[in-house]
Amino acid sequence: GASGGRRFDRGAHFGTTSTEALAAAGPMRSRARYFFANNAHARSGVEALVTNLVGTGITPASTAANPEARAALAALWATWQNVADADGRTDLAGVLASIVRAMILDGDAILHLIETTRGLRVRALPAEQLDEAKTLDLGDGRYIVAGVEFAADGTRAAYWILPAKPTDVVTYAPSIRIPAADILHLSAPVGIGQVRGVSWLAPVLLRLAEIDGLDDALLTGFKVAALHAGFLIDQNGEAGLPYDGDQQGSILTSGLEPGTLKRLPPGMDIRFNAPAQAQQSTEYLQAQLRAVAAGLGVPEHMLTGDVSRANYSSLRAALITFRARIESLQYTILIPQIMRPLWERFVMSAILSGRVTASDFESNMADYLSAEFYPPAIPFVDPVKDVQATKEAIAAGLMSRRQAVSALGFNIEDLDSEIAADREREAALGLTFGQPPNAPESDNDD
Repeated sequence: GASGGRRFDRGAHFGTTSTEALAAAGPMRSRARYFFANNAHARSGVEALVTNLVGTGITPASTAANPEARAALAALWATWQNVADADGRTDLAGVLASIVRAMILDGDAILHLIETTRGLRVRALPAEQLDEAKTLDLGDGRYIVAGVEFAADGTRAAYWILPAKPTDVVTYAPSIRIPAADILHLSAPVGIGQVRGVSWLAPVLLRLAEIDGLDDALLTGFKVAALHAGFLIDQNGEAGLPYDGDQQGSILTSGLEPGTLKRLPPGMDIRFNAPAQAQQSTEYLQAQLRAVAAGLGVPEHMLTGDVSRANYSSLRAALITFRARIESLQYTILIPQIMRPLWERFVMSAILSGRVTASDFESNMADYLSAEFYPPAIPFVDPVKDVQATKEAIAAGLMSRRQAVSALGFNIEDLDSEIAADREREAALGLTFGQPPNAPESDNDD
């Protein structure tokens, strides 16, 4: 992906993952951004990942033992997520979508936590603002690798951020040390010991370039084929124009109509242009697009938008596998790297500022910081069958209602409260939504 060529021989090798990732980060980041901006299939695949990973946001639900604190934190979070963006351009779901997209394209994404007079705010930073050139030994077991500072025990102590502005073309300002507590670094490592991320498009960058090249070659072939209609060959050099009509320069503009039979003069021959086209180009292009979809980890129809060759069974099988991959990334990457530390920082900020009352916070900090996280639900392939299967699993004791509700992206306590409020209101108004009407009594006895 970084070299741009296909070279595989006995000398092919791959060194330490962290070293290889640092060396290739710049070229791969640039090429991944180019194809995302200019290749429709690359953009479709990346956006499919972002939509399914983030959707409308990942919602935390406090599991603290204090019910008043749980309710207060839930209400405060619902309000705060709408104003979380430090730049005031979007909400928390929009910020999450931007950093997940950056992680996929660049390999890294940075979220800066900022305490303001209005409370906690977050700002997304591009990967290049984390100083890749800063690598040195600090002594006493401490060191910096590509802008990430490690303590002697191997934990991350700080991040060195370049004070760049969006309008800066180039900056020579030195990087600034920001404590690790104020920076959330999002990346999906592909190897043990990897410090900086690698673009998820790395396995398919060269293939995307070849697909664009194939498209250009086929389009050029079609244009060349349309340049000529036919050739008149005067074998004796004596024949006149065999067709009646007007002629502009060397181009015959009329005189030949559909269904016309013409007798050519002696010595005159005609040949029509039939340029050779690339054989099996469509099948080859489809195979390349399937390889790109496999490299990104998305079903083919999400990359191409073509479901003409799919059926219910194939779509369901593809979506089940895709759903498992999405859930794995959510619970092993997004939640531990972003959502859990963000929630803990939010709770500490809310309690220490007095907006949430928790007199025993110091002695029960772990309890107040605990939470469950609910990613957005992935749409059903067949809602009726899926819901019926879930009902049977609950009835058979194979799963709980909490698990079923969590799979839909909801908090069971909020859902139960809404259901109870709905039923109370319906009873007060004499409504019977969701209940079958009473069957009329029959006058005839069987």
